[in-house]
Amino acid sequence: MKWLFVDDRAEEEHSRDELEVAVCVLLCQAARMDDDFDLRERDTIRQLMRERFGLPEAEAEALVEAADAKAEASADLWQYARLVKERFTHPERIEMIEMLWEVAYADGVLHDYEAHLLRRIAGLIYVTDQERGTSRKRVLARLGIEDPAT
Repeated sequence: MKWLFVDDRAEEEHSRDELEVAVCVLLCQAARMDDDFDLRERDTIRQLMRERFGLPEAEAEALVEAADAKAEASADLWQYARLVKERFTHPERIEMIEMLWEVAYADGVLHDYEAHLLRRIAGLIYVTDQERGTSRKRVLARLGIEDPAT
C-alpha cells in the first residue's frame, strides 16, 4: 500500500514522533479491545508503522511497546485522535481508519468492541460512516476475508 503521508513539512505544530506515537496508540487500543492483544495484531501494527512512517524494524517494535503501555494506562483517545485530525489530510485520515480495520481483523474476527472503537475514532477524526464502511470493505478484500454483512 502506498501511503500519502510525507513528513517533510518545515513548520509543524507537533513533531513527527508525536504523530507516530498517536497513530500507534490508537492502533494498540484497537488491538486491546477484545482483551487479547495477540502476536498477529502486534505484527500487524509493527508492519503498518514501518510502512506508514518508514521506520526500521527495531524502531517500530520499540514504538509499539511504548504505545501499548500508553494505551493500557489511558482510555482517553481524544488527545491522540486530535493530533491525527490536525496533522493528517482527509485522505490520510481515511487511511488511518483502514489501518485500524487491519488491526481489528488481524485475528480474522471483528469483535463488537473493536467495531465500536472504529466508529468512535472515525467520528473524532471526521471520517464519515460511509467512508468508514468503504474502507472496511477495502481492508476485507485486501486481507481476503469474506464480508459477513453480505
